[in-house]
Amino acid sequence: MICHSYNLFFDNFSNKTRIKIIESLILGPKSVTDICNMTKEEQSKVSHNLRNLKECHFLDVKKNGKQRIYSLNKGTVVPILKLVEKHVHKYCGEVCNKK
Repeated sequence: MICHSYNLFFDNFSNKTRIKIIESLILGPKSVTDICNMTKEEQSKVSHNLRNLKECHFLDVKKNGKQRIYSLNKGTVVPILKLVEKHVHKYCGEVCNKK
């Protein structure tokens, strides 16, 4: 039986906006404004999705004056993404290239 926490975790990977946010943060830490610019999403939508990512500790947040700077959780999320990338390149390359 899969518990509710697993559902919350995988919901973050199944949401297109959250994936765009994660992809933007792979390149390094960013403010909400930077994330909005990279994802081409409205600030309210990005903020809502950042909250969901923070709840599952996908993100680390640091204050820089009045700004919050978001980065990926280096202890767990970054290694997971590296494993996913390895899997995709090994097993899904042809599928991804066809799309």
